[in-house]
Amino acid sequence: MVKRRFWQGRLEELWAQRSVVWLMGVRRVGKTSLVRSLTGVEYLDCELPRTRRTLDDPEVFLESVRGRRVALDEIQRLADPAQLLKIAADHYPDVQLVATGSSTLGASARFRDTLAGRKAELWLTPMVSPDLGDFRRPDLRHRLLHGGLPPYFLSKELPEREFQEWTDAFWARDIQELFRVERRASFQRFLELLLAQSGGIFEATRFARDCEVSRTTITNYLSLLEATFVVHVVRPFSTRRAQEILSAPKVYGFDTGFVCTHRGWDRLRSEDLGQLWEHYVLNEIHGRLGERRVQYWRDKQGHEVDFVIAPRGRAPIAIECKWSERNLDTAGLQAFLRAYPRATAYVVTHDAARASRRRAGQGEYEVLGLEALIEALAARRARNGPPR
Repeated sequence: MVKRRFWQGRLEELWAQRSVVWLMGVRRVGKTSLVRSLTGVEYLDCELPRTRRTLDDPEVFLESVRGRRVALDEIQRLADPAQLLKIAADHYPDVQLVATGSSTLGASARFRDTLAGRKAELWLTPMVSPDLGDFRRPDLRHRLLHGGLPPYFLSKELPEREFQEWTDAFWARDIQELFRVERRASFQRFLELLLAQSGGIFEATRFARDCEVSRTTITNYLSLLEATFVVHVVRPFSTRRAQEILSAPKVYGFDTGFVCTHRGWDRLRSEDLGQLWEHYVLNEIHGRLGERRVQYWRDKQGHEVDFVIAPRGRAPIAIECKWSERNLDTAGLQAFLRAYPRATAYVVTHDAARASRRRAGQGEYEVLGLEALIEALAARRARNGPPR
């Protein structure tokens, strides 16, 4: 079993803060394998009837595991999973629990409200860069084409059939169990279109026409997919300047493998790499930094910056993603720096051997590799502390 050292370390950090950790993420992202790889943790599979009987009385169970570490996998199979975790957090702080389950459970209002302030959350994203070393396959192009769900990443052949089976299981075991969604064909058509157009501007009216449902239904579908981590809605950054785009979000699919499959790509051309690199950088920011509030910037002249991180009360951070540092087009970054001269600006490429500073009109930006970007963002966060 592969030991994913980055994620194991993150779990240890969170256990130092809270006794209960909710490990969330999409189906097949590796939650079960991660908790089973932990040393000194008692693993319980809540899909088994005998496990559910063991957990029928939470107090009796928690008394029996005092001072120990326990993994409760597929906890949504319990009659009242939130109650067990609440009792553990409130009355058994010496029991360290990690619970996994359907992403739809974590998105449900009752689960969130009951455990507010009682649990730490660890979002297990598709594979990040440290995982490539742990799986002993540091081939970035393979990761982009096959995606970051471990069983599909490890497949020698492109697992197109498995991608469809994943979509069917997501509908049957996640959506239908916890959400009242009708019209399966429209829902799956919407998901397919989002993945095929991943990274583009979202226009609800156009999707409503193609999926033969109302605009309101499309908006509800999008909210559900965002809550379950299947898509990421990147909203525009703006300080209400007259020339800025204020309301049109961009939507990214959760995994590059699914994006490639729904675009019909069975091999990568040079012109495909820039778009997939943008997805991969977003995944790194989500996974390695735990940063969920990522935005983008665009003005009415068509200038655009891929990602903006804007801690409240501080100058924004602009991130432009380019596959190669050769022949960089930084017109969008220059326009952003004219509007926000105090901003920090980065261009992240896959081939930057070392960081270098460059001029952009009246401002400047730094060209660097992905690892250097993550380190720079983490250092800024540590230096500045929590956002004001």
